[in-house]
Amino acid sequence: MDEREWLGARFEENRGHLRAVAYRMLGSAAEAEDAVQEAWLRLSRADAGRVENLGGWLTTVVGRVCLDMLRSRVSRREDPLDQSPLDQNPGTSLGAVGREEAGDPEQQAVLADSVGLALLVVLETLDPAERLAFVLHDMFGVPFDEIAPIVERTPAAARQLASRARRRVRGASPAPDTDLARRREVVDAFLTAARGGNFDALVAVLAPDVTSRTDAPGLGTTPLVRGARAVASGAAMFGRAAMFAQPVLVDGHPGVLAAQDEHDRRVLTFRIEGDLITEIEIITDPERIRILDIVVPGT
Repeated sequence: MDEREWLGARFEENRGHLRAVAYRMLGSAAEAEDAVQEAWLRLSRADAGRVENLGGWLTTVVGRVCLDMLRSRVSRREDPLDQSPLDQNPGTSLGAVGREEAGDPEQQAVLADSVGLALLVVLETLDPAERLAFVLHDMFGVPFDEIAPIVERTPAAARQLASRARRRVRGASPAPDTDLARRREVVDAFLTAARGGNFDALVAVLAPDVTSRTDAPGLGTTPLVRGARAVASGAAMFGRAAMFAQPVLVDGHPGVLAAQDEHDRRVLTFRIEGDLITEIEIITDPERIRILDIVVPGT
């Protein structure tokens, strides 16, 4: 095994952790993948032989990449691509939540249990630096000494960033999602039209400039498709798979799960504005699906 193969193997060992960090930072599976890929590019250009703690180094790099992406998003006033809220991965320890404040253990447990739900509300209100400090420290236990250089502050200032974010989480109560039922109706209409191969009905629920993104271009699909007619054509071809599909909530948002068997699963997430679908993401990667919170309504 040459040096690059060895480096690639070490990176793959950390990929799941890096994806989880990026996903919680960005709230978008697609953007998280971009951040992880950028981390690999930076690692391949770095002198890895001088890195003592590769996992920590990669976490720091992903943190910097995500911070830049968040700041760029704020400056452009953009939302995440798939509006996926940050979930609580069962494999991620939340024991670090509030560790610096040595509070009532019961109170800390309540905060840990509510973190995923509270983030639905507070993530978009947090300053990017606050978000990074909160996610890295409270969700992944990264010390403030390591967070400080990323946010270009002292460890004490980084501690304050996380503390402010934590107070917002503690004080947040999710607002009622008054349009959840409406968005579910839009997704149900899409699924019904796809099952019947009804091209006109599909176009009717798609915005003219809708985009469809997939993570599996090797399966005969195009990674990115634009325009209502092009997306509807692809969705109509999804008809057979749609017969095995069902409406679900993906991280609290209306979506679709298509599973012919345990080895062939697809998750469709949607961004909806008004009564039209503006973005669709088709997720087939088992690792990406694993970190999603998928709930069948009524169960």
